[in-house]
Amino acid sequence: QVQLQESGPGLVKPSQTLSLTCTVSGGSITTNYYYWSWIRQPPGKGLEWIGYIAYSGSTYYSPSLKSRTSISRDTSKNQFTLQLSSVTPEDTAVYYCARVVGGSSWYFDYWGQGTQVTVSS
Repeated sequence: QVQLQESGPGLVKPSQTLSLTCTVSGGSITTNYYYWSWIRQPPGKGLEWIGYIAYSGSTYYSPSLKSRTSISRDTSKNQFTLQLSSVTPEDTAVYYCARVVGGSSWYFDYWGQGTQVTVSS
């Protein structure tokens, strides 16, 4: 059973960098054809995919957030990390990490419980 757990500050000041870590257990983040994603849900809005880091270490970001986003990993700890720079109150959301199964069709199979991040001074 794969489990994902988000961790990080719940409150970030405007213009600062939001940093969240997802710790994975029950499976390796380097196992072929899995893509380790970050997704967020602002209050009253739908889910927004932020980006992923692949089993190979390659990354892909949503075009709307690409200029402010970086996703990295620590394979020794089986963790991957989101950094979102220059945050504004519009970045307030519940942030989720999740695993995507790649191949002929892509789908999410495991999610973390989510963590609330509020951007406020």
